[in-house]
Amino acid sequence: MRKRTVVERYNRILGLAEDRGAAQVEFALSILLVISLMFLIWEFVMLVYTMNVLSDAAKEGVRVAIVRGTKNLGGNADWDPVPAGCPFGTDNIKCKVWDYARFSLHDISDPARFNVTVSNPGGATADGYRVRVEVAYRYLPYIGIPLSPTIHAAAEGRLIN
Repeated sequence: MRKRTVVERYNRILGLAEDRGAAQVEFALSILLVISLMFLIWEFVMLVYTMNVLSDAAKEGVRVAIVRGTKNLGGNADWDPVPAGCPFGTDNIKCKVWDYARFSLHDISDPARFNVTVSNPGGATADGYRVRVEVAYRYLPYIGIPLSPTIHAAAEGRLIN
């Protein structure tokens, strides 16, 4: 019979169980929590990144509309070729927004998930009136959470010719 250590004797007197394997169990539980937290943080970072890309794409659309003038608001303008694969046909402003946003880490080739709206809040396309570009994207999470929010971004500017 082996001789018990002082700690084992006190644990036996106090009725405490042995704690063999407790460190492994604690490590397994805590590493699962840490990894889950890291994935959630990654998802949040990608959501914020997507919001920034869409906001910048809307600003780029307004910039193109302002710099190119009022004659190009209906699309099919005679400047800058339409990027290959643009789902918006020959509408140059929408295609410029799409072209800017396609370099993000998301699939925006589906018009059902990525939509661009160009409007004139003042009702006219003359100099001094406003142009508004709105971008909507149905975000698909990287991890398997069952949420799919639609992210909206918009920008406005005054037309010049």
